[in-house]
Amino acid sequence: MHIFVGRMPMKIALMTSIACLVFAGPAFAGPDGSTPVGGATHADAGDQQTTPATKPNKAVFSTGVAKGRDLLDSAISTSAIGEDRIEQIGARSLGEILRTVPGIRVEDVGNGGYANYTIRGLPLAGTGSKWLQFQEDGLPVLEFGDLSNLTNDMLVRPDLNLARIESIRGGSASTFASNSPGGVINFISKTGEEEGGSIQLSTGLVDYDITRGDFEYGGRLSSNLRFHIGGYYRSGAGTRDPGAGSFHGGQVKLNVTREFANGYVRVYAKLLDDRQAYYTPGPMRVTGSDADPTYTPIANFDPRVNNTISKNLPIVSGVGIDPKVIRSPLSQAWRAKSKSLGMEAKFDIASWTFVNRTRYSDISNAIGGSQPLIVTSAGALAAMFGGPGATFSYASGPNAGQAITNPASLNGNGLAAFTAFNTLGSPKANYFVNDFRGSRVWKIGGGDLTVTGGVYKSLQNFTTLLAMDTGYQDFAGPNSALLDLRTAGGTKLTDGGIAAYSVWPLTAAGNRYADVDYDITAPYGSVNFHTGRLSIGGSLRYDSGKVKGQRYGIELGGNRTRWRPFDVNGDGVITPPEQVADGIQGDQPGPVDYAYHFFSYSFGVNFRISQSFAAFARYSKGARALADSIYFTPTINAVTGKPANSRDTYNPVRQAEAGVKYRTDALTLNLTGFVANTAEQNYQVNADANGVLTLVPFNRSYRAYGAEFEGSYQHGPFSLNVGATYTHAEIKSDSTNAALAGNAPRHQPKLIVQAMPVVDLGPVSFGSSVVYTASSYAQDVNKLKMPAFTTVNAFVEYRPVDRITLSVNGSNLFNALGVTEVTQGSIPADGIVSARVMNGRTVAAAVRFNF
Repeated sequence: MHIFVGRMPMKIALMTSIACLVFAGPAFAGPDGSTPVGGATHADAGDQQTTPATKPNKAVFSTGVAKGRDLLDSAISTSAIGEDRIEQIGARSLGEILRTVPGIRVEDVGNGGYANYTIRGLPLAGTGSKWLQFQEDGLPVLEFGDLSNLTNDMLVRPDLNLARIESIRGGSASTFASNSPGGVINFISKTGEEEGGSIQLSTGLVDYDITRGDFEYGGRLSSNLRFHIGGYYRSGAGTRDPGAGSFHGGQVKLNVTREFANGYVRVYAKLLDDRQAYYTPGPMRVTGSDADPTYTPIANFDPRVNNTISKNLPIVSGVGIDPKVIRSPLSQAWRAKSKSLGMEAKFDIASWTFVNRTRYSDISNAIGGSQPLIVTSAGALAAMFGGPGATFSYASGPNAGQAITNPASLNGNGLAAFTAFNTLGSPKANYFVNDFRGSRVWKIGGGDLTVTGGVYKSLQNFTTLLAMDTGYQDFAGPNSALLDLRTAGGTKLTDGGIAAYSVWPLTAAGNRYADVDYDITAPYGSVNFHTGRLSIGGSLRYDSGKVKGQRYGIELGGNRTRWRPFDVNGDGVITPPEQVADGIQGDQPGPVDYAYHFFSYSFGVNFRISQSFAAFARYSKGARALADSIYFTPTINAVTGKPANSRDTYNPVRQAEAGVKYRTDALTLNLTGFVANTAEQNYQVNADANGVLTLVPFNRSYRAYGAEFEGSYQHGPFSLNVGATYTHAEIKSDSTNAALAGNAPRHQPKLIVQAMPVVDLGPVSFGSSVVYTASSYAQDVNKLKMPAFTTVNAFVEYRPVDRITLSVNGSNLFNALGVTEVTQGSIPADGIVSARVMNGRTVAAAVRFNF
């Protein structure tokens, strides 16, 4: 099962050797030493970056397409965010940046990662970015964007290395990338075209405890050799102070480009080791009705500035495979590590253009967090698990050992939770990916016929671990603590606040472990004919995947035992929590052994009505192969590891779109209408009638239609970027709950609007980024609503002298209560729900030196 992982270092050695030979070889640059004709894709001026000399009427876009060309001659919907705009947005996380892109919906809570992303009404039932692929410099960050506990945005960090973000929605994303039927977001790095660099120091001023240093530098080492290096390091508690340094770490990126007369070779590397906070749903009070609710923070716990973890939640012990004790520091949140080495080459040979990109990444992550399962009054919770007369006392923090005599007034809110303390993550997720393509343009019939063919290959290993304890905690702002439970007779039922080394007595998911390899091959090709005002073309892709591995967990059934005694602390005594440990039985694996294959296609036509105006239409079919979401479901047979039908291992997406584009030097307007149909097998976290969180599997189909608008205007010192997306989405059918047919999917707003006005007066510039999100339903039953909200970010930059910039930026300046997730489908009797919200108001300052 691990064979391909063992071979990957050999691939790296070979790749590095080739690069060294190339760099040591003779120079083939032009006689005047200029950059060769043909340029490079991804951050080379010939294909990707829009340099100051590039005219707006010749804007080129090449992410998710066969060959970069003017957008007014392309039947695609795209957006691009430049370096300056990324800085001005004043975002605290990648999700906050991508919220400003039309068509993309982001559920972001500001912890730097672990946000949820979707596009054009495609469902967002689980976590991560199921339908969207994240790329760095043209290659995927992960093969699947919704791996449990390992998501794309854990591995991508916006910093001074970033030149530009390009996104393509629908269209040829289905055929020029695997597992990306919704679209592709490409993070493009600087590659040393411009000589010089910068250093930036920043710090939080208001409700933002971060100190950060960034640097970047690039330029030429010789007439045909250039480089770029940059990175950041930061430390602090972030926006919701848990009393510990939850944000700690950074990254370094380096690339070196060797230019030839007919192309280039680039070698690049990245080292990421970063720890960030883990923000989980916390209690909020809801009054009013399901249709018109009012959400308010409870006393001494505001989810905009507080979190369920704190410095008083110590290292907890879980039970893993074999069984083996696993210890997790809850207050330290999650940590992601990645070591990547890649190479990109592009050459023009005999009228053909060949491009090959390859990368190997050594990836791992670990997560520690608390997930309240039942939130209710402290007195009721004690009686629920300890019987009449049961009492709580503090198990951690400065009041450890002190009895709670009046639970109704506990922390001013009287609430306590039965909480899952989770040890999650992927100990190993090594990833090798290679994409080779060749293109040629023929002059035929007075037009250009562009033919492209390529082969995509990837090897993704994925290990996943879930080990859970349960216990009791209170809600006291940044000082929440664990609680011990005793019966009326004084019998202690907990170990330091831990009630069970499992989720006993609930029947939610048990502890799990899996180690699975994906071997994916995808040949693809396209044909495009451009003559005069007309462009017409299509593309095909054939994805073939082999999936093999092992999984361990109680959900597989058989003679696997759910709860067993286990001496977690090794003291020779089995306490009540140790009576119900949920160890992963390593001697009872269940296989994963299947293959899948599917075709994707996309056909489009574009007509340039005038120099500034064009119209287009496109129809596409793509698919998303299912990853670990089906490991512990009936889809995969527990004995054979195979599905009943190979079609159950991927979800198809069919999309139609049509739009118009208008562009002058000062004004750009794009309007696109879309229709998307998809089927999905997945699971989601819901609260049952008793308020207990449960995992609910489903199999359903969806339909969404709507329109997206994007525009920009510039006049003198003033510029304005605006966007809006209207989406009508519905559940067409659900085989597990037919009553949901016709309902809107949860969390799907009808309207999202973005606006970013900026005024640049030379020494001083200022502006804001405003995002409005309409109301949506908390769950698919379409009862309880999450209210509409608007967040406003703003910035001011002052350049007192050349090469020095002082800036202040604020995020969510008006402290909007942006509710992004509620686990309950209706207002419960006690009016307390579990909700996840966006960060409250934060302000930061920075000084930047350019050289």
